[in-house]
Amino acid sequence: MIEINGTAHDRAPRPGQCLRTYLREEGCFGVKKGCDSGDCGACTVHVDGAPVHSCVYPAFRAQSRSVTTIEGLGTPDALHPMQRSFLDAQGFQCGFCTAGMIMTSAALSAEQREDLPRALKGNLCRCTGYRAVEDAICGRPVAGAGPDRGCDSGPAVGSSAGAPAGPQVVTGTARYTFDLDVPGVLHLKVLRSPHPHARIVAVDTSAALAVPGVEAVLTHKDAPDRLFSTAQHENEAEDPYDTRVLDEVVRFAGQRVAAVIATSEAAAEEGVRLLRVEYQVLPFVLDPAEAMRPGAPVLHPDKGTAEGISRSASNVVGELHATLGDVEAGFAQADVTYEATFRTARVQHASLETHGALGWLDDDGRLVLRSSTQTPFLTRRAVARLYDLPADRVRVVAGRVGGGFGGKQEMLVEDLVALAVLRTGRPVKWEYTRSEQFTGATTRHPFAVTVTAGARRSGELTALTLDVLVNTGAYGNHGTSVMHHGCHETLAVYKCGNMRTDAVTVYTNTVPAGAFRGYGLGQVTFAVEQVMDELARAIGMDPVTFRELNVVREGDDLTAPGDHVEDLGIASYGLDQCLDHMRAAALTTDEAPAGWRVGEGMAIAMIASGPPGGHFADAGVRALGDDRYEVSVGTAEFGNGSTTVFAQIVADEMATTPDRVVIRQSDTDLVGHDTGAFASTGVVVAGRAVLRAARSLRSGGDGHGFFDGTPRSVAFNAQWFRVAIDPDTGELRILRSVHSADAGTVMNPAQLRGQIEGGVAQAIGATLSEHVDVASSGEVTTTTFRQYHLPAFADVPRTEVHFAGTTDAIGPLGAKSMSESPFNPVAPALANAIRDAAGVRMTDLPFTADRIWQAVHDA
Repeated sequence: MIEINGTAHDRAPRPGQCLRTYLREEGCFGVKKGCDSGDCGACTVHVDGAPVHSCVYPAFRAQSRSVTTIEGLGTPDALHPMQRSFLDAQGFQCGFCTAGMIMTSAALSAEQREDLPRALKGNLCRCTGYRAVEDAICGRPVAGAGPDRGCDSGPAVGSSAGAPAGPQVVTGTARYTFDLDVPGVLHLKVLRSPHPHARIVAVDTSAALAVPGVEAVLTHKDAPDRLFSTAQHENEAEDPYDTRVLDEVVRFAGQRVAAVIATSEAAAEEGVRLLRVEYQVLPFVLDPAEAMRPGAPVLHPDKGTAEGISRSASNVVGELHATLGDVEAGFAQADVTYEATFRTARVQHASLETHGALGWLDDDGRLVLRSSTQTPFLTRRAVARLYDLPADRVRVVAGRVGGGFGGKQEMLVEDLVALAVLRTGRPVKWEYTRSEQFTGATTRHPFAVTVTAGARRSGELTALTLDVLVNTGAYGNHGTSVMHHGCHETLAVYKCGNMRTDAVTVYTNTVPAGAFRGYGLGQVTFAVEQVMDELARAIGMDPVTFRELNVVREGDDLTAPGDHVEDLGIASYGLDQCLDHMRAAALTTDEAPAGWRVGEGMAIAMIASGPPGGHFADAGVRALGDDRYEVSVGTAEFGNGSTTVFAQIVADEMATTPDRVVIRQSDTDLVGHDTGAFASTGVVVAGRAVLRAARSLRSGGDGHGFFDGTPRSVAFNAQWFRVAIDPDTGELRILRSVHSADAGTVMNPAQLRGQIEGGVAQAIGATLSEHVDVASSGEVTTTTFRQYHLPAFADVPRTEVHFAGTTDAIGPLGAKSMSESPFNPVAPALANAIRDAAGVRMTDLPFTADRIWQAVHDA
């Protein structure tokens, strides 16, 4: 017997079962799966009052003990004080880690609360940056964050109204992808390739099919012989069609080879182990520069421009070669020039909820997919086309999504789950393990960027060129558009009449890269902003003043070599205020340990809302009576906070309060088409559709609103750091972090501050510690959080956040985007601070202590 939340449970655990899976099977869905290895704390529960990571706690040890999960700590009507504190402090964003964070925090003694870096070392959060978590534990609520904020107490927009799902998040009752019981569900597990490049000659499935409980085995012979892209965009022409559900050729170690569907995970895993595959091993290439050379292995020789691939024989997926003005003449006019090559690392999104989907056939025989996706409607379109189904015969539902950061703008699981459901006629579940997340999902694109720039001694830029090499991995998905986005908007923030871009995106036999927060801007900005600092140093000018001389101004046209910026407009301008905040930060002082070297650095970035060519949102608002309203909108909620803003917009337009606004979202059966929650469009695009719908209803219309995402607005960000470096060890400490954001009208200050802090924290991780390693054999060797070095509470400084005072002419009620952009200036700002402190220019990410020490030592 195990007592769970005061109730006796007599079912005995299975041999080897961990407590987490036992509790979830008993209906305690607040206990989350995040890491499988005791690293993240999302599964934390109390056993006899002591917090434990239930994913590594054997279930049999809980027999005759009392187990408390988040559901037993308190309820929405009777919150535990720690649950109330997390709610009042808005100590969460996506909320997937929150149940475990609360369970750990609720068990802390007064003494432990005095040392939170140590106390929270076993709990990770990918979204918040930890400041809000600290405020929750320390009992510091957000001012004016009540759910009834608005109306009599003032407008809802501009207040720090709490998330509509907040009470459910803190009590563990918010339902994420797998937080439901599906009777008779089958479990899918995948055999992945051990080779980076091989042809599948034969698959022997007989031993796997003989395993009790195995219902089916699927190979490439069972899958449609149809190409698609895992990337999801409204404009399908943006992405190369180079992928099959299951392919007879594997192009990276970790690619799907075959799927086993069984009545239990154990049976499916055993079936995978018993599959026997005969491979014809092919030559492979891991380096993008080598991949373009004559004689290199060609990854997609049977595909070409018809599939959206630029030069398949040279492994070039996409390319950009464009010039603005006369670059050679510009360099001839320069008094100083600087050139360097910068390299960014392969990093993982590390959302705590892994990729996964549940599928079944409803009573009408329609295919239903419940998925952790940022793009329900585009996923429905892709699945329907793959299997020749009318769109109305496919339904895609996203519950609350446990983090995305662009990684779930990708169809990585739904296609195979759909095939399994259609073949078996049974419900099927596939949930990535944390290891699969590293080896089989997508990463951030590694870039090599060579920047050459020239300036006069008076400070004006005369010429600026980029030479960019992008490693997209084995499949192209987002590769071409990431390259374009990264190059165009990074250059367009500067006024320079002579610019040139030469960029290529290249296939290699490595794990594919995909959409990642910033979408290429972080990689190119990392290079350009360091070169700007070096030019300022060369002419003896303050880095803020140098940028003030060269950045675009209000009323300027945005230009860059090539296209993709023609529909961008500066609909409000706050970059000057952001730079003022950077200058003010530099006037402060901070104490550092004796003997350490201290320096400061800053960087800027610009980002557009939405991709070129449109990003659509369809919304509806209807009255429910008693001053209550229902909003229907397709945008998914994964910690981006758009749901809160939608409620605030409607509350103000209809003269009610946010708690009287109900949101229906992310279900292709229940709401109008929405391209998806990506490309910084949640508030700007979907929010504008919601505003139009509310205004339509208020004026007597049908309560319908639509926005196609054009024109696109731009937002600006600036980051400043003061750091201290120990020259004897290479250890770096961030003494102060300041971020300034031009977000237009700040719809929800607390929520927006959290978005910025989370973006800065994620970027600090990518700058100082995170990296996915690929061995010379092509195999990903980073398979756990423990190896990956995700920032914990102790690793993230509190960031001082400033907002520029602007009102945008494009976004709803003057708002601009701010979900991706805080990430982009962080790495170059840290690099510039290191340069100032230690006199060394760090060009390759990440800046680990050993690399900093080596650079200082060599200098």
